[in-house]
Amino acid sequence: MGWIFIIIYIVGWHVGMYGMFKKAGIEPWKALIPFYNTWLIVEKTHIKKVWFWLQLIPIAGQFITIWITIIFVMHFAKFSLIDHTATVFLPFIYLPYLGFSKSVKYVGHEVVQRYQKSAVREWIDAAVFAVVAATIIRTFIFEAYTIPTESMEKTLLVNDFLFVNKMSYGPRIPQTPISFPFVHNIMPFSTTTPSYTKLVQLPYKRLPGFQNVIRNEVVVFNFPAGDTIINDEEHGSKVLYYDVLRTNYKGNRDALFAEYPILVHPMDKTDNYIKRCIAVGGDTLSIRDGGVYINSVASPIPSGSQTEYIVETNGQSFNDEFLQTSLHINTDDPAYQFYPYEGKANAYVINMTPEEAKLISRQSNFKRMEPAYSNMPGQTFPYSANNLWTVDNFGPIYVPKKGSTITLTPGNIDIYRRLISVYEKQNLEERDGKFFINGKETTTYKCKWNYYWMMGDNRHRSQDSRYWGFVPETNIVGKASLIWFSWEKGPRWNRLFKSIK
Repeated sequence: MGWIFIIIYIVGWHVGMYGMFKKAGIEPWKALIPFYNTWLIVEKTHIKKVWFWLQLIPIAGQFITIWITIIFVMHFAKFSLIDHTATVFLPFIYLPYLGFSKSVKYVGHEVVQRYQKSAVREWIDAAVFAVVAATIIRTFIFEAYTIPTESMEKTLLVNDFLFVNKMSYGPRIPQTPISFPFVHNIMPFSTTTPSYTKLVQLPYKRLPGFQNVIRNEVVVFNFPAGDTIINDEEHGSKVLYYDVLRTNYKGNRDALFAEYPILVHPMDKTDNYIKRCIAVGGDTLSIRDGGVYINSVASPIPSGSQTEYIVETNGQSFNDEFLQTSLHINTDDPAYQFYPYEGKANAYVINMTPEEAKLISRQSNFKRMEPAYSNMPGQTFPYSANNLWTVDNFGPIYVPKKGSTITLTPGNIDIYRRLISVYEKQNLEERDGKFFINGKETTTYKCKWNYYWMMGDNRHRSQDSRYWGFVPETNIVGKASLIWFSWEKGPRWNRLFKSIK
């Protein structure tokens, strides 16, 4: 559908230009030659030649071409906002009308020079320019992002405001280009109304960037398991559709659809998540007793990462001042940061960084400490019947890279099924223990994208790849680069303009 719309748009533009060139006294066949046609428009309308060259800039140049077209339309005595809106959004209809309607005449440059915009129109044009410029910057250069959850603490805190650099890995061409400005996927003042239309959908395309995604960088991406959501305030990305389908409905989609409103997001309109890239394509990842190993080598522990420890004291608890100032725990509402450990007297579960654990060990009431591991199997990706992995003892699992070939077996098909059928859009079937891709029997699959493994620094408070698997390169938004503001009952001054590591 997206390509059909683009073809109609381009063909209609050139057809209209053919008629308009003829009326303007330019040989009409020249309207059919790309770029030469806009050079002739620039000459005919007395626009400075620099604007012709600026339109060759990728992405931004397309908006300059639209502006050049509007200037040409004005030379046919079409000055109203409606005329210019039709030029932008319906050129395949409006420009042929200007070119072939007997009632429309070419009036020349002198008429355009005498035209005076009203004050209201000046404000409208300024507002449109601001929206277009901000949209280009937000789409292709950088975007502001706010940390909504504690999954990256204490590297990133709730209500840290970030700049996400989209140039690092290369900006994506919008796949869902028609949407409400400055919002992601839900309309302002709503929790369920989509901010976009699927009328035009373009294939994935990424412009060249400065680098590839590197291990241990903090990355913003479109949540892969957020493509389908239960569209109400209680679910969304908080309680995943796939979790509800698996646990509550045993895979019965019809029953779930009958009870809940369902929304299927385009890939680029799924919720934005932020995590640390632990493994890149070609890596083999294992988690043993909470420690991450990449290709059998221990992965560095981020200084701000948190995990749970069981801390035993001599019977004396920790005072509030120590918890607040040294461990940064809100003692009025400690939530799951600090609470008694069931089954052992004078013991607490504390979620903290390695440095904070060292501070605990130096306290006068400290007795002993050990990591708290989660050993509940069946709660992690890939949710197969024989899966005994846990969040702290996981893998080994191979992270595919572009061009790598996976050998498919009954033991690993649950790991790669969604990758093949959803992310790479191949028809995967399983019959009598055999695998068929696009109707052909096979025992291997060659990947067309790079994949990544994302984990939160707050290891026991993070919804990450341990629960939903790989992140394809198509979903990568950008690199989290800078904290430009932070707020908790007032500005956190020590976090302003802090780089993200």
